[in-house]
Order: sequence, then C-alpha cells, then structure tokens
Amino acid sequence: MTGIDRRSLLGRGAAVAGGAAVTTGLLAANARAATGKTGAEAGTGTVGAEIGSTVTRGDSRYPTLMTGNNQRFVATPDYVKMIRSSTDAERALAKAVQEGKRISVRSGGHCFADFTSNPEVEVILDFSEMTEVGYDPRMRAFFVEPGARLLNVYEALFKGWGVTVPGGICYSVGAGGHIAGGGYGLLSRAHGLVVDHLYAVEVVVVDAAGRTRTVTATREADDPNRDLWWAHTGGGGGNFGLVTRYWFRSPDARGSQPSDQLVKAPATVLVSAVDIPWDGLDEKSFKRLVKNFGAWHETHSAPDSPYRHLSSLFNVSAKAHGSLGMFTQIDASVPGARDMLDSYMAAITSGTGVTVRSLDRGNGELPAMPGLHQPRELPWLQATRLVGTDNPTITNPTSRGGHKSAYMRRNFTDAQLTALYTYMTRPDFTNPDTMLVLFSFGGQVNAVPEDATANAQRASVFKMCFQTFWSDPAEDEFYLGWLRGLYGEFFAGSNGVPEINDATDGCYINYPDRDMTDPRYNRSGTPWTTLYYKGNYPRLQQVKRRYDPSNVFRHSMSITPARS
Repeated sequence: MTGIDRRSLLGRGAAVAGGAAVTTGLLAANARAATGKTGAEAGTGTVGAEIGSTVTRGDSRYPTLMTGNNQRFVATPDYVKMIRSSTDAERALAKAVQEGKRISVRSGGHCFADFTSNPEVEVILDFSEMTEVGYDPRMRAFFVEPGARLLNVYEALFKGWGVTVPGGICYSVGAGGHIAGGGYGLLSRAHGLVVDHLYAVEVVVVDAAGRTRTVTATREADDPNRDLWWAHTGGGGGNFGLVTRYWFRSPDARGSQPSDQLVKAPATVLVSAVDIPWDGLDEKSFKRLVKNFGAWHETHSAPDSPYRHLSSLFNVSAKAHGSLGMFTQIDASVPGARDMLDSYMAAITSGTGVTVRSLDRGNGELPAMPGLHQPRELPWLQATRLVGTDNPTITNPTSRGGHKSAYMRRNFTDAQLTALYTYMTRPDFTNPDTMLVLFSFGGQVNAVPEDATANAQRASVFKMCFQTFWSDPAEDEFYLGWLRGLYGEFFAGSNGVPEINDATDGCYINYPDRDMTDPRYNRSGTPWTTLYYKGNYPRLQQVKRRYDPSNVFRHSMSITPARS
C-alpha cells in the first residue's frame, strides 16, 4: 500500500469491484456457428446462446431491478428480461415488439435521467449479466460486452495484454452506456475518447415490420453499416438497438500481436491526492483557486501539449463538505513528469495562500502546510483502483441525485465564480454530498474533427458536472431547486445553458438533463439536441430512420427518426 488516505480522496468510505470473465474470439466463433449466422449480420453471443431469466412481480429480484443507481427514477415493468447473449437479445426484443410493449435498455444502471426507469416502461432488457472481455483474432480487436463494469474492463485488458481504453473513473459504471455516449477518463488527454478506439459494434435492431436481426457495424470505409458504428461513437444509449458487443482497436494499430492493437497502459503514474480545507478559504482565494484551474487548462489543452499526459479531477465541494479535493495523475515515464506535476500544482495554488493537505498516511498524517502535495509513484492499475473505488457518493445505490453538465472552451468569468461561491456557501445549504466536478479535457480529445464521431465536442478544455445527492424524496424540490438556481445563475449570460459559442460547447449526453428540453430552464432558444450533439444531430436522425424506423427505442431524450 502507498499510504494515500482513500477515505478523504473523493468522498467517504470505499467499495470493492469483482473480477471480469476473460475469453477469446474462439468462443464468439463457436456461438456464430451455433446460431448459423455469418457475414455482416453474424452474431457473436456467448457459447450456446444462453437464455437469461425473466423476472416478474413477486420475484425477490424484482424490487432491485425496478430502478438503477438514482432512486429518483423507478419503473414498474411487466417484467425484466435478463439478457445473456445476442440470440437471447434478438428473441427478447422480438417478443416485446410483437406484444407491443414499451421497452427500455440497461447495462450498469447509472443513467442520470429516467431513460431506463420510468412509469411508461413495460419491459426492461437488462444486459448486466453480459460481462465478458477478451480478444477476438478474427476482428483483430478486443471485445467488451455491455454489462462489464469499467474497473473489470481495465483489469481484464491490463492483466491479459497490458492495454486499456481511456475510460471513466467510476468503477461500477456499465460499459454499454458509457461507450455509446463517448466515454472519457484520466487517460483521455493523452489518448482521446473511448470511442476514438472503437472499431466495431454488434447491435440487435428491428425493422419497420417488427423483424429483429443482429448487425455488426465497423468503422471500415466500405462497410455498408458504417453509419451504425458512427452513431455509437457518442450518440447515446437506448437509441438505435440493443448493443451486445463492442470491439476496440486503435486507429494507428500495427502488427498482429494483440498487445499492439490498443492503447498501452502506463506502467506507473505519479499521483497527487490533496484536499484544501474550506476554513482556509475566503471568497477571493476561492475564486482565484478555481480560476487558476481554468487558466491552466485553457493554456495547456492543445493536442500536442507536453502536458497532455497529465489529467486532474477537481471536486469543488460545497462548504458543508469541509474541503475541496483534487486527484491528479501523470504518466511517470514521460520525461520531466515530476517537474510537470509540481508546475501544475504551483499553478493551481498560485496567489491563493491556501493550505493544501496531502492525503498521505504512510508515516502518520502529514501536517498541513502551504503547497504540500507529496506525489507518489504507483502502478497504473493500483492508481486506477484507488480513484475508482473511493467514490461512494456517486456510486451509492440508495441515493437520489441531480446532475447538470457543461463543456468549457474558456476560463470562468467573474460572474460565474460569484454564483458558484454564493451557492456553495449558502447558509441554509448543509448537504456535504454536493460538488462541481472539474475534469481535465482537451489534448488528444481535440485532435479529432467534430463530425468524425457522433461526439461533437472537440474544442473544449475542461468538462464540468454539477451534482448533488440526497436520500429523502420529500427533499427533491429543495435540492433540485438549489441545483437549478446555481446552474441558471452560472450560465445567466447565455440564457441558462452552456450555449455553443467561443466560451462553452454544450452538454455531455452521458450526463443527460431533462431541464435542457424545458424552456423554463433552457431560455436560449437552442434545441437540446444541439446542446448535446451540435451539427451531428441530423445525421443521427438518418441513422435512426434506417435502423429503428418505428422508434421502438425511445426515452425522454431519445433521437427521433428523420422524416421521409
């Protein structure tokens, strides 16, 4: 153990994730032979086309499966179908369509909105039992099933081949929705979004006559289904069909060895985990601290920046939490890595006079002193486990939550920081589980044209998530009102939302917010579809029309088919 104090890193408490099943493409080949499918519509489900359970009312599993991680959203479906293979998915979808059932789709259950769990849903198709991760030699790519949890994906890819994908830090998020929305994490500044490495996707779709089929779509220029692959590079989950498998191979992959096909994970990383006590902050130092974060990222977010290997997660927590927390890592093999990390920390604290405490218990808790951050060199997977499992606030399956997002292309304005300080220190607000999460962005994310993938935000320098969590349904109005008030005042200069302009770049579809569809909160006149998809939305509608013409896959913020 390194001695870094995990209890204070990003929240309180910890959780542990289990292992992932690892297999090879030979199993997929056996499954294709069993189903008799070949070519572009060949399924690659698990051996024997396993059939999952159907869970109905009265079953002891039903109460757990009615909802996901956010207890604000609950469904009372006729049944929940557990999916275990692509054949199982085809049959389950065909049955639900034939019966005229309203369906929804779930992998990990972390959706911030009501896409899966809402009163209109009659059938939930649950992919949490499809968890395999492995290498497919036929595709020369690694495959990931939609139910695999992110930490399990990292464990399997790294232990098996020394590779990874630049995905998110929340260990229990399911791969299915994370990938479909774009996916990003602490390695994204160096290697781009998760979908920048997506080679192919297997999707069960349904035509206008209600017939189901399994389609494999790749990024190959001559693939007749390439648009379906493109739609899954940021088009969001639950829009086009049932994803039963993803394959990953980096665009610049060479050779035939599996370890050459995907991003190589760093052997070790330098990690700085610090907190900044609120009792050492006043309005002036708070604003300077947060503005320093924005200024640094505005300066160092070019695709070729030498700092692209450094990424930081800054929890600007409410005063009730007691402190602000920041986790920063950089690939230790990069020349001058320690100097770059020290330079970053100096830039963030410059002119603030704040006390920075290193979260380190190697020799007893270190004393608080200005500028101390005591970085540690850790194996990459250990650092990934550290930040991934020590986030109990956002992974608490009993809480209710509100979330809002924004991409920033420029630093904060003084008015924005005034709003943030006012709301985070409001005397009547005593909830410690509240924060604005600032996440490093840019770098290689911005090296990709905005129409190359469905994820169009390719010019931002950092990303934001405003969020608060509570447990009592009676407090929904208070907490949602607080969150709406902060967001509305923060973006008062752009009509309550992060408009598409030279300062902001819209919202992230994996942090969906129904308020963006409501003119009471989105006063900009900019459609929510533009905020999330920018100019890519019409093309997504065309894909929707081709593969889901009857709009079987729909939810409160789903893509609508293009008109004929």
